[in-house]
Amino acid sequence: MKKLMIAAAAALLVLTMQAQESNKYIVKTKGAVKTVVAEQPAEGQTEEKAKEEPQDLLSRYFHYVSLCDWKEGMRFMVIPDKKDMVIKTFADAATGQMVSSRSLRHKIMVYKGHENTGGLHEHINFVCEDDGKAYYFEVPTLSFDDYCYGKLGVPTLAYLGDVDTAIELFKDKVLFTTAEEYYVDTELDGDGYKTIFDVPDGTEVKVVAVGVGTRSFPVKIIVADSNGREFYQNVAISRTNSGMRDDEFDISNMKFHTFKGAFELPDDSLAASGGYRKYVGKTVFTLYNTEMIGQNGQRTRVARLSTFVIKDVKPQRGSHYVKMTLKGESTGRTYTKEVTFVSQNVAGDIAGQREDLFDNLFAWGNPLTLPGVRQANFADVQKSIVRAGFTEGEVKLALGEPTGHGEDGGIYTWVYNEPGRPYVRVTFDKATNKVKNITRQK
Repeated sequence: MKKLMIAAAAALLVLTMQAQESNKYIVKTKGAVKTVVAEQPAEGQTEEKAKEEPQDLLSRYFHYVSLCDWKEGMRFMVIPDKKDMVIKTFADAATGQMVSSRSLRHKIMVYKGHENTGGLHEHINFVCEDDGKAYYFEVPTLSFDDYCYGKLGVPTLAYLGDVDTAIELFKDKVLFTTAEEYYVDTELDGDGYKTIFDVPDGTEVKVVAVGVGTRSFPVKIIVADSNGREFYQNVAISRTNSGMRDDEFDISNMKFHTFKGAFELPDDSLAASGGYRKYVGKTVFTLYNTEMIGQNGQRTRVARLSTFVIKDVKPQRGSHYVKMTLKGESTGRTYTKEVTFVSQNVAGDIAGQREDLFDNLFAWGNPLTLPGVRQANFADVQKSIVRAGFTEGEVKLALGEPTGHGEDGGIYTWVYNEPGRPYVRVTFDKATNKVKNITRQK
């Protein structure tokens, strides 16, 4: 009997090890307690292609599939959270008895449709690839149709369609980091990890493995930097069965767990096709003198209120800057300027180092189309010179918004009294709304 028990235990251990070794979806970073070699996958297509393929790679290959639209054969892996160990998700179809989520951990469930069995609630049916058994999830509402339109989906299930597609697209590819934090596995058979915060933005990395992450963030992407250090991020791409609302991904600590929040594709045009495409073709003018790079690579000082059309915007690797190509509206000359859309140094702005911030450097449109601005006075306005007879629009364009206002009988005044700038008081005639006189103090 003792020999029989030992043999059975040994057989169980072998089966367990074989199951772990054959599961291509369970991948770990280098340095975990043991080494896991992920098999090279040979399959992985999304169920449907969009009728019209969008330009964005992620949108083209990763499609959100509502529970209402699930097709038989869709594959998921059971990845239970701690609460799922208490609240059981699946029942054994043969017995009707609830099954421990722990016993189903890492097993693959294949969707087999839904049915009304005559009870109070409908069943969402699955067959397990690992043990061949049938299981079901009982929907918590009276009907499947009432339930499927929500975002809750089926608990514990991580969508393998996204994982398979990610394996095909990203394995061995080069990416660039964009998140502030990543993770390193500390356990082979458990979920232990440590968080690292020292990966510079824009670090070039190579994808060394793709596997399953969590239910909410099903695609685990392991990358290595040029020194061979491995780390990972679990990301949601299509968000199929993520169990989260779309707006929840706008929360700062969730953005790391979207693909674009964690990684950037090496094709600049893909990056620019999203947030930066909207700037191309727009007209802007400079709010102060600035330095740009001319067509021949020379540094050129550009006057304030110079008007340009934005021709191109390209992100710069390893930084939050973009290179903006601008064409002078009057001269036709082309310039480039590196700017940022994110203010990261408030102290620098106070010290005057603000011209890199797009919103500080540029305003939309052509200044000559602003109300009250006349071509005859434009040369003075560019030099921040105000003269008698100027309109309110010309004064604002020359000096900016006043810091104070006054009124006395038939006149009113605008006062400019900013630290570090000369004191200026501009007096307007109420009858004409034009400058009557200017007082300056050094």
